[in-house]
Amino acid sequence: MDIDAWVWWLIGAVALGIPLVLTAMPELGMLSVGAVAGAVTAGLGGDTVLQVVVFAAVSVALIAVVRPVAARQRAQGPKLATGVEALKGRTAVVVERVDGSGGRIKLAGEIWSARALDTAQSYEAGHEVDVVEIDGATAIVM
Repeated sequence: MDIDAWVWWLIGAVALGIPLVLTAMPELGMLSVGAVAGAVTAGLGGDTVLQVVVFAAVSVALIAVVRPVAARQRAQGPKLATGVEALKGRTAVVVERVDGSGGRIKLAGEIWSARALDTAQSYEAGHEVDVVEIDGATAIVM
């Protein structure tokens, strides 16, 4: 029994896809897609040299284009600020006079201890302030 070339390419694609799942190496997935392109070429009647050229061209193109894009995305990190980082830049309302030595604000529905960024500045109750930093459990405001 003679197996068509496209079947061998699909077997190769699956063989590259299994380690992709086990190791999470995206390059293996790109090679697997190249093998599928080789299978399509074989299914359309392309000779062996053309199949290998298509496999190599698709694989190299994917690695050259997709890999740098993925690396940039990974380096940027998450775009959604959470936790303390999400509180920076928010507006709060002074509940108890805030100056360089302390005070209280209402920030995101909770009462926080706060102190003024400029130690000479003070903010009275009811005044809106901007949170510039969180230092432990104290909001630094201006």
